[in-house]
Amino acid sequence: MEYRQLGRSGLKVPVLSLGTGTFGGTNEFFKRWGETDINEARRLVDICLEHGVNFFDTANVYSQGAAEEILGAALKGRRNNVLIATKATFAVGDGPNDKGSSRYHLIREVEASLKRLGTEHIDVYFMHGFDAHTPVEETLAALDHLVASGKVRYIGCSNFSGWQVMKSLSASERLGLERYVIYQGYYSLIGREYEWELMPMAQDQGLGLMVWSPLGWGRLTGKIRKGQSLPEGRIKSGGAAGGPEVTDEFLFAVIGALEEVAAETGKEVAQVALNWLLQRATVSNIVIGARNEAQLIQNLGAVGWNLTAQQVSRLDAVSALKPVYPYWVGAR
Repeated sequence: MEYRQLGRSGLKVPVLSLGTGTFGGTNEFFKRWGETDINEARRLVDICLEHGVNFFDTANVYSQGAAEEILGAALKGRRNNVLIATKATFAVGDGPNDKGSSRYHLIREVEASLKRLGTEHIDVYFMHGFDAHTPVEETLAALDHLVASGKVRYIGCSNFSGWQVMKSLSASERLGLERYVIYQGYYSLIGREYEWELMPMAQDQGLGLMVWSPLGWGRLTGKIRKGQSLPEGRIKSGGAAGGPEVTDEFLFAVIGALEEVAAETGKEVAQVALNWLLQRATVSNIVIGARNEAQLIQNLGAVGWNLTAQQVSRLDAVSALKPVYPYWVGAR
């Protein structure tokens, strides 16, 4: 397994981590992703550790906290050998303070996550989204307190726009507060908008990227083929709901190129799509999901080899997006 720095921090992480959105399935939304129980989770964790993947990503809203509980149970007795990332910001209840990035909400949610995970600290704590109603200074001061207390090691942000990240980084520098070291965002061969602003910002500021949904909401797993009906699984069950729209013409052009490269390399379509991401600037880690052992083992096969420069260029060309304003101004 290859390890990389988590952004500009001193923490080294494997280039793949296991996402736990499939753990639990306690409501209709997450049931479409998966219904992994504790025994299945333990087996997935075993496989990850056997392959050098010791990094696990979760969130307080995944299956209403059940994903954290299952992950904590699966990691029991081996906490010192693993890294855990979790998140807060999105609503966990109907009360006025049950969402957001206020000091009140974050400190309460850290305590709740620690209890569910059965641990004394969180290695990487993400703001799951930007809270426009709370001053960034309050959010960062609360996170700084959590780091100083030993309950959080590093902090990151997810799903922020470029200006929201920069406003936060500026506040950290101005006030001497803990700084976001990692950004978690969507990036795939069918979703390259990250490259327009967030990537150059991350390069300039030394932020690393943890990629979520690297297979484009399951569209790049190799199961979707032109002219064939959808197979049973997440996409057919509606698990792509909420994802960005992709035209069939564009999707099948990318899938066609992936299939050609897969045939040349002797790899699977999903492995090629993941390997392409591992060669992109700023990428520290890719969060992979798996509904079962077979999917996990397939995704783990994305490391230990590299696409050629020509293959990367071919995939770059077929997946290129026309930038929106102002990113096309002066674009090379």
